[in-house]
Amino acid sequence: MYLGLDLGTSGLKAVLIDDDQNAIASAHSDLNVDRPQSGWSQQDPAEWVAACEAVLGALGGKADLSAVKGIGMSGQMHGATALAADESVLYPSILWNDTRSANEAAAMDSDPAFRSISGNIVFPGFTAPKVAWLKAHEPELAERIACVLLPKDYLRLWLTGDKVSEMSDAAGTSWLDTGARDWSDELLSKTGLTRDHMPRLVEGSERSGDLRADLASRFGLPAGIPVAGGGGDNAASAIGIGAVRPGEGFLSLGTSGVLFVSNEAYRPDPATAVHTFCHAVPDTWHQMGVILAATDALAWYGKLVGEDPADLTGRLGELKAPGGTCFLPYLGGERTPLNDAAIRGAFVGLEHATDRDVGTRAIMDGVAFAMRDCHEALAGTGTTIEHLIAVGGGSRSRIWLEAMATVLGSAIHVPADGDLGGAFGAARLGLMAATGAGLDVVTTPETADVIEPNQTLQSAYEDAYAGYKAALTAIQNLPGGSQ
Repeated sequence: MYLGLDLGTSGLKAVLIDDDQNAIASAHSDLNVDRPQSGWSQQDPAEWVAACEAVLGALGGKADLSAVKGIGMSGQMHGATALAADESVLYPSILWNDTRSANEAAAMDSDPAFRSISGNIVFPGFTAPKVAWLKAHEPELAERIACVLLPKDYLRLWLTGDKVSEMSDAAGTSWLDTGARDWSDELLSKTGLTRDHMPRLVEGSERSGDLRADLASRFGLPAGIPVAGGGGDNAASAIGIGAVRPGEGFLSLGTSGVLFVSNEAYRPDPATAVHTFCHAVPDTWHQMGVILAATDALAWYGKLVGEDPADLTGRLGELKAPGGTCFLPYLGGERTPLNDAAIRGAFVGLEHATDRDVGTRAIMDGVAFAMRDCHEALAGTGTTIEHLIAVGGGSRSRIWLEAMATVLGSAIHVPADGDLGGAFGAARLGLMAATGAGLDVVTTPETADVIEPNQTLQSAYEDAYAGYKAALTAIQNLPGGSQ
């Protein structure tokens, strides 16, 4: 058996797979996000450890963990976890959707070296500007920083005792030379750091360390089994659904929204606000268009109207042409293609006839239009998507996928097994690290359904997308509407 751990924003999930890659058991533990100020988002790393203890304990009640041969890891990207020399946590981990470091990010991005070497815009959500924020606002604390770890790599430290990261997650820090797949001494120096502050780097399918004997004994796992490098959440999800070859990609409707495509070569184009990162397997890269609120936007609306998001979407029936109400899903800024931490969302075109269901449809369409912006940005780099698979909690809504297919003008494949996300991909990476297996084990899932664009509604959606773009221009021109 092989164990995959996926440290998300709202919870930690664990999956066990057998030698034939069949999922045989899973467990989940919820996590909370602390938002002490507007635009802030942080977590206590001790809660990650507690969540991992919970899922390992739960799995031990479902399966014989002594048969586990390898462990893989996936995790939310970009979080800055600052450690002192004694490995104690100096400050809550500043998460991917935290925008407090917008000024620091803009200052770094004004230096051409960052885009040139990292291949990406320095977004406020990335790791380096968060450490710069700590230096500016918590200077005494920042002086004590001995190491900066990404979230899953802090969990790895607990599992193995080793400070290690891997290429896909490290590419989202603004410190990696993404083409060379190595830390950049120049970029580290520009932020007052050195390699000594960074974890060792491995490929995602490589062995990063061994499970600690005390944890093995405590949870009934074999001592010394390998822990793979793993992957950032999206790269690990791509491993889970087999998107490792050129043109293979996925549409993720999770807390955030991602349009992901695998590339055989390094093709950065920072001006598009497309993310160009290393993949979780050697000699492979990927590109992503990323929006900050996908199911998060629907969850926000659910709280506003006092209903569960699944109930909101479940009663909508068939897909309809968009109405006059438009939603712009910028609840906490936006990445692709805007690179704007200050912009905020809006409903446009509200009227007496606007009810709860109209609002739900507007939310779903607005997220679809934001994903269309990502699609346009990817196309602007010369990237084409040959095969698109739906993942994430939002992909359980067929009507939302039909809206997405219609807006993107592309068929969307729904896998027969819906549990093929980051935890499953992490388990696959654990298998690769333990056995030395190559890409032959990274297969694509059987398709249960193919959602085609709704040809009847395509023209109406094109008109609505034009209205969405006009509404975006309008809110950007409002005082305080944009950076």
